[in-house]
Parts: sequence; C-alpha cells; structure tokens
Amino acid sequence: MASPNHLKRLAMPRSWPLPRKTSVWVSKPKPGAHSLERGMPLNMVMRDVLGVATSNREVRHILNQGLVSIDGRVCKETRRSVGLMDVLTLGEDNYRCVLDHKGRLRYRPIPASDASWKVCRIEGKTTIKGGKTQLNLHDGRNVIVDDASAYSTNDALKLALPSQDILEHITFAEGTRCFLIGGVHVGTFADVREYIVKRSSMANEVQFDEFGTTVDNVFAVGKADLPVTEVNE
Repeated sequence: MASPNHLKRLAMPRSWPLPRKTSVWVSKPKPGAHSLERGMPLNMVMRDVLGVATSNREVRHILNQGLVSIDGRVCKETRRSVGLMDVLTLGEDNYRCVLDHKGRLRYRPIPASDASWKVCRIEGKTTIKGGKTQLNLHDGRNVIVDDASAYSTNDALKLALPSQDILEHITFAEGTRCFLIGGVHVGTFADVREYIVKRSSMANEVQFDEFGTTVDNVFAVGKADLPVTEVNE
C-alpha cells in the first residue's frame, strides 16, 4: 500500500524535472500553498534538482541549522512545497521558481535584491468580518486591503518578503507584460492586446500580438524582473 508521504515516480507530474525510471518512489509535498503540478517538495529540490544534498538525512541536517528559507521565512519541513514564483534561499544563494519552455519547474539563481519580493496573482476576493476585503493569491496567502474596487481577479501584487507589504499593484489590462504558465507558449513573456470575457461557461481568453490563450495560462508580472529560461533546455 502506498504511503501518503510518497508518490510513484511514474505518476509524478510532468512539471517535475526529474527522471522517471531511476527509482520507484518520490516524496509527495505536504498539502498547502501550491497544487501538485505547480510545486515540488523541498527535499527533492535540494537533493535532486539543486544538488546541495545527497540524501534526505543531509537535507534534514541543513534544515535543522536554519539555513533554508522560503519567501523569507525559515523552513524546517522537508516536504514543504516550493512552487511557482516562490523564493528559495539556501545559505547565501537565492533562487526563484519559474517554468521553462516545456512547462517544467525550474529554480533559477537570482541576486539578493530580487529575493526580497515576489509576484502573486489574485485568484479571487472575499469579504470578511468588518466589511474588509481579503485578496486570495495564487500561493495560498491572503492580503487584506481597504479599497476593494481597486483590485480585480487576474491582477497581480508585488509583495515584500516576508512582511507581505504591497510594493506594487500590477493591473491586468491592455499592454500589461505577462508570463505564460500554460499552453503552447509556456515559459515566455508577452504583452496583452485584448482580454475577451465570455458570457458563457467557456473560459475567458487573452489575445496577444501573435497568439491567444485562456486566462488561466496568463500571469501578469508587469516590469518585475524574472529569470528567463533557455529555449533549448
């Protein structure tokens, strides 16, 4: 019987950049901020992707020393999910999780100045006690704002880490620079030309200069400097 802490390597998501036939099992991330397709467990990232450890025992030793943080907060959970747009800090080295041109999760080196912020997409809005509005972001975090009308679904926020202070509000509109997180053009950047709202059960669409896609594949980033991936990877 399979363990709830593990996943068969043959059944792991295609977004995980790992070989499938080297062993039977891989660690399964704990439920949390990211879906299974949009995040990998920390121990797999450290051991199999970045190569800073050779075993789970070494991973635990590094974590227990307080040398690892995710989004500016020290992490000691080996199966904590590290997903899209997260900032991973290992000692003095910083990485941001992005997608390559095949839709695989990549952890790219970034300077220390870029490790102090991240971009989060607004997935929805909720009214909470006191009449305030809570913005629900793609990585599971929530931010309370005073002016609900200023923010819309599919907009993005550039947040300071780890305080979650809003540094910039990136409006999803014509001309906004976006990062593609799905579809044929995944891992590329494009500027919005038109947002088409469907008055039906069909998904809303975003039209760019040379192609179009559904809105779920689009992540507004504005002028945020994200690490790029090579086409031939």
